[in-house]
Amino acid sequence: MQHIGLLSRHVRASRGALVGLLLALAALPALARAEAWLPSWNDGASKARIVSFVQDVTDPTSKRYVPPAERIAVFDNDGTLWTEQPMYFQLAFILDRVKALAPQHPEWQTTEPFRSVLAGDMAGVAAAGEHGLMQLMAATHAGMTSEQFRSIVAEWLATARHPSFKRPYTELTYAPMKELLAYLRANGFKTFIVSGGGVEFLRVFSERVYGVPPEQVVGSSIRTKYEVRDGKPAIVRLPEIEFIDDAAGKPVGINRYIGRRPILAFGNSDGDFEMLEYTTSASGPRLGLIVRHDDAEREYAYDRKSSVGRLDRGLDEAGARGWVIVSMKSDWRRIYDASSR
Repeated sequence: MQHIGLLSRHVRASRGALVGLLLALAALPALARAEAWLPSWNDGASKARIVSFVQDVTDPTSKRYVPPAERIAVFDNDGTLWTEQPMYFQLAFILDRVKALAPQHPEWQTTEPFRSVLAGDMAGVAAAGEHGLMQLMAATHAGMTSEQFRSIVAEWLATARHPSFKRPYTELTYAPMKELLAYLRANGFKTFIVSGGGVEFLRVFSERVYGVPPEQVVGSSIRTKYEVRDGKPAIVRLPEIEFIDDAAGKPVGINRYIGRRPILAFGNSDGDFEMLEYTTSASGPRLGLIVRHDDAEREYAYDRKSSVGRLDRGLDEAGARGWVIVSMKSDWRRIYDASSR
């Protein structure tokens, strides 16, 4: 009987060791995926936090395991997924549209803020404030069907070039962030864009560029209506703002259009503060991340004093809130695809 007891204990110990080995081996694919999926990330604390978080929430044996349906990750766009300097790219689109439409509107030559746009006077455009921007948006974004607007945006993206990099705007997307989006999806996450930019503007390229389908894009919007034009049903864009998806509007947009609180949020400016706060303040595993633009050589360096993508409060409170500050300069091996930058 003693021999039987010893044998039984040996079998149990061996079984325990085998289970431990199998669990260890099960973790290896996740590590391999991280290296394969994130080649533009330097090894360091930021990458380690991301990989550790993903492993924790996807490991069924972990106390921090999160079912796939609840693995919601949200990303800002401007300054988080693509470059936003020297101006938001949708603003560049608006300015180009004013110039393209100007021959049809001779009155714009003497009417602000159109006069300033046509004169290249950005100080004058800025002086017009939010009201002036709404005028520009109404003139360039409304009065057409959604299909017509998407065609105009697609044509602009195909021909417009960034003033400094001389590359299409859709080539100025961040390689490390696109890798992260793909890595998260490979691990059962559903990825959303939650941006202050126009939702229909973003939907033109979100799937092709980021792998995020249009139904997973949340953004600012203007009012629309249904009507039949030339015998065909259409959604027509109206010159009225419906929803601003920025700052405190981002959690509202997430609740309204996604319906689940995310477990991961990634932004770059104080306009994303409330989104990160909303995401990380709930119970359970949560991760908030902020891209810091600190690489003037490869992109731009700006934060507290910038008029575009200002990051001030986020820098002050990130540490206390457990948010990860991702340094472009230190954490990213490269910034753009097909480039030495």
